[in-house]
Amino acid sequence: MRLSPLVSRVLAPNPSPFTYTGTQSYVVGGGDVAVIDPGPADDAHMDALIAAVGGRKVRAIMCTHTHRDHSPAAGLLAEKVRAPIIGCAPLTLEDDGPRADAAFDAEYRPDELMSDTAAISGDGWTIEAVATPGHTSNHLCFALREEQALFTGDHVMGWSTSIVSPPDGDMADYMRSMQKLMERDDRIYFPAHGEAVETPQRLVRGMMGHRKHREGQILRHLEMHEGGVSIAAIVPEMYKGVDKRLHPAAARSVLAHLLDLGQRGLAEHISDDIWRVSNP
Repeated sequence: MRLSPLVSRVLAPNPSPFTYTGTQSYVVGGGDVAVIDPGPADDAHMDALIAAVGGRKVRAIMCTHTHRDHSPAAGLLAEKVRAPIIGCAPLTLEDDGPRADAAFDAEYRPDELMSDTAAISGDGWTIEAVATPGHTSNHLCFALREEQALFTGDHVMGWSTSIVSPPDGDMADYMRSMQKLMERDDRIYFPAHGEAVETPQRLVRGMMGHRKHREGQILRHLEMHEGGVSIAAIVPEMYKGVDKRLHPAAARSVLAHLLDLGQRGLAEHISDDIWRVSNP
């Protein structure tokens, strides 16, 4: 689907309660292009990406992060179109918790890493990296300067808040990255899941407020149980209207909040998943 003069979207066939309608890959450029978040290693999706490229030179295959619904197709596409993989750093982490996008892609092999503000250019387009750790420590957004557009990966999605899952996901980093986006002047966001966001600052402000609200809910639960309370007991109360299939993932975000509160001296871990308010 053509979204703007420089941006086309290709939807991967991997819908789920965690990925919404599926991962959205983007083909960006004119005479030559970059492919952002090539997605899962699916043959039909690969064919659709190559069709969207339409024989143009691919200057870069760019990944916002390395969850397995975002980067596994990078290596396959690189072989087919003979393009370098440029973007986020590789990251493989053992994690016993449920993730929004399965696990990390252990096969991801970038040819070049992009740090904050690094840029790559093509025929009439320039894409700049914006470091946004939080959802994962290696997460990047990509800014298309010519259209004041930001490809937000999973940091800001068009249908849901992002899951922050320790040990790699970090709530303090996530909130700092959200504040970083608040200070930018992007006109539109193109997320990896969900529709384009045409009022980005309003959405980011709302998401930050949502996280603060969740933090307040957690503190109130801790205050109601002086001897401590488990994450397993908090989640059903906090997420009453949420699909129960998402509760394990919600528990990871609650844990991320608790770890942040612990770092700030507002909560303390007792044992297993039991937490309490810190003593003054």
